[in-house]
Amino acid sequence: MTADPSPPGRLPEPPMRPTLTREYLAAAALALIDTHGVRKFSMRKLGTAVGFDPMAVYRYYVDQEDLFDGVADALFTEIDVDTLPWDGPWQQLARDYCLRLRDTLLRHPHAVQVFATRPVRSPASIDTGVKMLTKLRDAGIPLAQALRLFRCLREFTIGHALAIAMTTLGADQRSRKPEPDSPDYNLLAEAADATTPDDHFEAGLTAILHGFEQFAP
Repeated sequence: MTADPSPPGRLPEPPMRPTLTREYLAAAALALIDTHGVRKFSMRKLGTAVGFDPMAVYRYYVDQEDLFDGVADALFTEIDVDTLPWDGPWQQLARDYCLRLRDTLLRHPHAVQVFATRPVRSPASIDTGVKMLTKLRDAGIPLAQALRLFRCLREFTIGHALAIAMTTLGADQRSRKPEPDSPDYNLLAEAADATTPDDHFEAGLTAILHGFEQFAP
């Protein structure tokens, strides 16, 4: 089980020493994005929010894109990959990783697009990738196929989280789906009424995993 993270939008406790850190600024930036969204975020607002000179952030991050890389790293840290079932079957490991990644991102709907639009290259992320590929290779899956599987899982999970996040943030209010009593009500609308926006995630995840099982002996 992962430790309960701080509620989204709540600024982290400041570091004990009187200087800022990259990790603290990334966590504070994530909290501001949770509260106000990406469009209303700025480096200056972050500096003000943490009680320092608004330009102090630039001593730790080159620009906002660099800071957003740090935010993506902070989101990855929240997955708590060390407690995944690394000793179990590769299918269970991959499934749990995707479920945790999805749940982590959906705790921060405003920040999903930040995570989705940049590679996460923190040491923890790289180590996780190496460990995941090692697990798949040791299960008999050729290395190239293992990487394809890992990419498919990550892209499917992030794409799903992005779609759900947009719905959470109000995209569903712009839906043009006709109501059941409308003459335009069709099979697509009927099917949509019989489902929820997120009830296909585990079915899709299972299909991907089963599709790649053919490469394992």
